[in-house]
Amino acid sequence: MGMNEHTTDQKVALITGANKGIGRATADQLAALGMTVLIGARNPGRGEEAAAAVRAAGGEARAVVLDVTDPATIQEAARWVEERFGHLDVLINNAGISGSGQVSPEDALDRVPSSVDLDVVRTVFETNVFGVIAVTNAMLPLLRRSPAPRIVNVSSSAASLTINSDPDGPLAGFTSAAYTPSKTALNAVTVQYANELRKDGVLVNIADPGYVDTDINNHNGFLTPAQGAAVVVRLAMVGADGPTAGFFSEAGPVPW
Repeated sequence: MGMNEHTTDQKVALITGANKGIGRATADQLAALGMTVLIGARNPGRGEEAAAAVRAAGGEARAVVLDVTDPATIQEAARWVEERFGHLDVLINNAGISGSGQVSPEDALDRVPSSVDLDVVRTVFETNVFGVIAVTNAMLPLLRRSPAPRIVNVSSSAASLTINSDPDGPLAGFTSAAYTPSKTALNAVTVQYANELRKDGVLVNIADPGYVDTDINNHNGFLTPAQGAAVVVRLAMVGADGPTAGFFSEAGPVPW
């Protein structure tokens, strides 16, 4: 292992899909709290730009090329983190795609279950579910070296079966055959990790940032990325007595 860039008490957080939106706002906030943030991005230029902006604001940030659907970049990122820092304290699985081709909600490709294109479903699950499993498993050996490892998976209230199945609820009349089920599956996977890792002190939780103004919803959201990131940051910073296997928004627990 090479020389570590920081002393062991320097907390290191890796955020996937961190060059914009909620991921970027999370990086800003964790850096402001004194963590070294590793900005995972598919595009090296965009990742570097985001890391430079965090540094310009006084934070510690490095860009790392990471495509959650590309195992080679995941392994390389894990090797780089190990060489540079020797451990990881926080993993935030934020990277996600909508499957709607970033178009208006009326035109969302994945909307109607009975006519959904299976390739869209596969593509969305590849990033939103399988990508999270791949990144988590690659980073777990590094997280186990942390005195207080935390994993936060970024989901959505759309993942809630309770909310979805309420004919008078906020999602009444809304259907999504790829994105929404992918987030429900992500929640299920998150609980399984939490159960496996509970005995090891790794706290694993799900964040619902709310309806945030980002590219994924064509900027229809009403919360700022900074507001959406607040619950992600809080779950990344929970103490040893904090929750695990929980689903939380800024307002509190979200029903399953």
